[in-house]
Amino acid sequence: MRASLSRRLLIASGVGMAVAGSGRAMAADAPVDIIVLSRIARVGAARFRCAVGSGGVRADKREGDGATPVGVWPLREVLYRADRIAKPRTKLPVRALTPDDGWCDAPGDPRYNTNVRLPYAASAESLWRRDRLYDLIVVVGYNDVPGKGSAIFLHIARSNYAPTAGCVAFARSHLLRILTMVDEGSRLDVRSQ
Repeated sequence: MRASLSRRLLIASGVGMAVAGSGRAMAADAPVDIIVLSRIARVGAARFRCAVGSGGVRADKREGDGATPVGVWPLREVLYRADRIAKPRTKLPVRALTPDDGWCDAPGDPRYNTNVRLPYAASAESLWRRDRLYDLIVVVGYNDVPGKGSAIFLHIARSNYAPTAGCVAFARSHLLRILTMVDEGSRLDVRSQ
């Protein structure tokens, strides 16, 4: 964390700066962000098709609206189904899911927008799904925002890239590749059109 902070201070001070294509000042070893505009994500020089929320991309995201939140959010950790895929290669923290992993989506609950063990007394989404969408999940820092929508992740897209409930979704192979490109200083940067 201290190294990341020092690197950001170095960038802000103008020492060793270069301007990236996004207009963001970056040092040579600056983290690579995931920049989402519409249904395309740019990660470094690579571009990936993605799905966003059925409610579109919105700055005023609320619980249950199906929207993907506009903003810049850190990447917290990677969760994966060890019974379905190998441990992903990444510099982010990684943890294998278990069948009792859930995510609280009850705004009035003290554990709202956090990982919980199922069964849970309040409403909670199971992270151990029959479909393969949550075989690989990246928890996004938007979940730190209280009361404005829960379970915002990067995860695997449906084969037709159908809209999500507010997450950003990628083909499994693309998400695995993206994970090799990012680190703890990387961010999800969702932009409106």
